Amino acid sequence: MKKIVKPFIITVCSALAFVLLLFVTILGYLTMDEYKPDDVEKLEIENYGGKTIKTNKSIRIMTWNIGYGALGDNADFFMDGGQMVNTATYDRVRHNLDGIIDRIDEINPDILMVQEMDRNSTRSHFVDEYEYIQKKSGSFVVKNQSTFAYNYKVSFVPYPIPPIGKVEAGLATYSSFVIDDAKRIQLPCPFSWPLRTGNLKRCLQVMRMPIENSEKELVLINLHLEAYDDGEGKIAQTNMLKDLMRDEFNKGNYVIAGGDFNQVFSNIDISSYPVLEGNWEAGIIDVSDFGADFKFLTDASNPTCRSLDKVYYDTEDKSPEAFQYYVIDGFIVSSNVEVQSLRTHNTVFQYSDHNPVSMDVMLIDN
Repeated sequence: MKKIVKPFIITVCSALAFVLLLFVTILGYLTMDEYKPDDVEKLEIENYGGKTIKTNKSIRIMTWNIGYGALGDNADFFMDGGQMVNTATYDRVRHNLDGIIDRIDEINPDILMVQEMDRNSTRSHFVDEYEYIQKKSGSFVVKNQSTFAYNYKVSFVPYPIPPIGKVEAGLATYSSFVIDDAKRIQLPCPFSWPLRTGNLKRCLQVMRMPIENSEKELVLINLHLEAYDDGEGKIAQTNMLKDLMRDEFNKGNYVIAGGDFNQVFSNIDISSYPVLEGNWEAGIIDVSDFGADFKFLTDASNPTCRSLDKVYYDTEDKSPEAFQYYVIDGFIVSSNVEVQSLRTHNTVFQYSDHNPVSMDVMLIDN
C-alpha cells in the first residue's frame, strides 16, 4: 500500500508545485509588464487639417461603443452572466465592423467618438479597428483628423478558461474640425494588485478645438467609465470628469463630454427598461451634482445598450420585461451649447451591444 500511496502523493505534490510555479510566473510577468500610463499624456493627432468650428453653426456629434467589433447579436459574454469568452470569428468581426461603418456613413457626423475599439487583441483576431474604419468608411469625418487613447493594454489576460488573451483597446475620436491638442488623462483605477494588472486603466480623451474669431475653445471629452467595480470607481471617475468640465467652463470654453458612462442620468426617465432580477445594475449620476451649468442628454426612446447575459438574435421574447436593456450612453454639454436634436439610432444590436447616439448642437456666441 505504501508503494502506491507514496508515488501518488509525490505526483500530486509535484502537480501542485507546478501549478503554483506557473501561477507565480504569470503573476510576476503581468506585474512587471503592467501598463502604467502617466497621469497626463499627449496624444498623436493624425491628418492635421480640416475646418475650423464656427459659432452658431450646426455640428453633428456621434458616440458609439462598438463592442470591439465582436459583440454583435450572436454574442453573450461571461462577465454579464453569459457563457462566451470568444464571441466572434474573424469573419464575424469584419461583418460587424462593416455594419458599423455603414451606420457611421449613414448618420454622417462631424465628430465621431468611439469606445471599445481594439487595435491588436486576441478577442477581435488582431484586427486594427482604428485603421480598418479609416480605410473602409466613406464618411468625411473618418477620413479627416483622428486620435486614439489606450485604456486597456495587457499582453495576456489569463482568465477565464479559455483565457481572454492579449488586449490592446481604447477610445478613438474622428473630427472634420481642427484638433489643436489631444491628451490622455488617467482616471482613478478602483482595482488593487493583483487584479489591477489585468484590468482596464480607464481614461478621459480630451481634445481642444479652436473656434473661428474667438479665443474660446471647444473642449471635447470622449469617455468610457467603470463597469465592473463596486461603485466607488464610477463615483471617483465621475467626480474627476465633473471637476474637469467645471474648470473648462469657468475659463469660458464650450464643453462637451460623450460616451459610455455605465451609469444612468437622474433626469432621464428609464422606467421603460426595468432592471431584471440577477442582471447588472447601472449606477446613477445625480445631475444636480454638476450644477446648473451643464445639461445631461440621452434619448431613451430606444435603449442605448443591451445585456450580454444571453444571445440576442435567437431570444424569442425581446421585450423589456424579458430582456435587459440600459440607457447608459449619451452626452453632457455646458450651458453655452444649444442642443437642436438628439437621437438613439436603433441598430437592433446587430453589430454591437450598444446603439449609437447622435446630437446636433450649436455653440452659442454670447
